[in-house]
Amino acid sequence: DAIPSALNGEEDVIYEIGGGATAVVPPSKAQEQQPRQQQKVEEEEEESPISASEEFKRRGNDFFKRGDYLNAYDLYSDAIDACPGMKGEEIMTLKSDHELQEREKANQRYLRDSDRRRNKKPQPQSKITSSDEEQNAVNQDGGDGDKNDNNDDHEDDSNDDDDLTPSEFKIPTHKYGIQLAVYYSNRAACLLHECRYDEAIQDCEIAILLNPKYTKAYVRRMTAYEKTDQSEEALRDAKEALNLDPQNKEIRKHVNRLQKVEDERMEKLKEETMGKLKDLGNSILGNFGLSLDNFKAQQDPSTGSYNISFQN
Repeated sequence: DAIPSALNGEEDVIYEIGGGATAVVPPSKAQEQQPRQQQKVEEEEEESPISASEEFKRRGNDFFKRGDYLNAYDLYSDAIDACPGMKGEEIMTLKSDHELQEREKANQRYLRDSDRRRNKKPQPQSKITSSDEEQNAVNQDGGDGDKNDNNDDHEDDSNDDDDLTPSEFKIPTHKYGIQLAVYYSNRAACLLHECRYDEAIQDCEIAILLNPKYTKAYVRRMTAYEKTDQSEEALRDAKEALNLDPQNKEIRKHVNRLQKVEDERMEKLKEETMGKLKDLGNSILGNFGLSLDNFKAQQDPSTGSYNISFQN
């Protein structure tokens, strides 16, 4: 026989011959638990909006680990397409529109500053006539209105200045921006292996716009920049990655290496520029029977300036 449990009253205990005991859930209690269990299963089976994208990413990772970069690229692309919200193309269009607006604002600032400089130039003084004296007297007696008008003009200028202030591009809030950044960055890794560096740079740029603190995206774009002989941009990304992850020894090595590459590039550029300037100087001095060899430049160690002397 079943004897009600003294512990919680929800189960019956059947004492068996030999000293064993079995807990049995009464039929009424079992029926009550079934709907709760079914609801829990349904909640677990309910898919999130990016579950499809995450599955594509997982499969893409498997192909990437096996070195099948083309199939991995396709799966990361599927993950991007399945992700809700705006995609990279729309983000880059917004960025392009913003840059166009910034160039227009810069042009308007230039025109505004040019007008202000012209207005500050001293006007030539002319002989004061009696009519000018009368006008000055009128201005002194009732000039408050004019002063107020001038103040209004200055207030308008201040408002114009606010409208022309440079601004940094920021994308609208993306609910799944962090995940979408991973899909683009992973696809960029495939592009690097396929030597499609320009496309990799763009995918990394999208990833960074979506998640400005995404270290891997900076490192991958650094690699693409270096492969396309853009050492200045590569060094900039390496430094930003190190700023995000200061303890990363590999990134620090990249910074030190790229700094040397950039220093060598600048030194070579300086030598080329000096050579071109020397050729230009010789072409001009040649008209007078001279050359730059007739001049000696000696640097003053105390000031860093150069003294130039003529030599026959």
